[in-house]
Amino acid sequence: MNILLSFGPFILFAVLMRSGDVLFALIAAAALSALLILRERRRGKSIKILEAGTVVLFGGLAIFTAITRYDWTIVEARLAVDLGLLVIVLGSLIAKRPFTLQFAREEVPEEFWTSPQFIATNYRISGVWAAAFFVLIAADVVMAFFPAIPLWVGIAVTVAALAGAIWFTRWYPQQVRKTLPLANREIRSGAG
Repeated sequence: MNILLSFGPFILFAVLMRSGDVLFALIAAAALSALLILRERRRGKSIKILEAGTVVLFGGLAIFTAITRYDWTIVEARLAVDLGLLVIVLGSLIAKRPFTLQFAREEVPEEFWTSPQFIATNYRISGVWAAAFFVLIAADVVMAFFPAIPLWVGIAVTVAALAGAIWFTRWYPQQVRKTLPLANREIRSGAG
């Protein structure tokens, strides 16, 4: 599955929570996460750290909200989800299984999976995503505790951080390929 598709539940959550029903948005995001995992399993692919973490994150927050009847503000809900996402990504790095590694292995021949460059590339890309999520959390905190700052500033920072991580995810592997010997570059790009 494409890494960006794996962020679909977060996009769905962001859209639905604007309606004011955070519990519904959490349940819908958890359901979409589960459906994406089922889709991947039907295709014979493994469950990825990001996907499993997303189900646990949204499912756990939905259960917590249903049991406690906690009345989330939009900023609190965003903060909780963004913190959870950062924990997933940092957890994958601490476990020495950068979350991007599973996605990259679906696109790169198995012979390169243990290459130091391949592994280092995925640590860097996962690190950039962790930095982006840290920026999202900082924007959430600013929106929550500094109401004098216009909401559009936090939204702009969030969009810029995510756009930067997406751009880096696409750009950096191409730069790494340029440093490889010609034969390896052709194999990795699917040529020859």
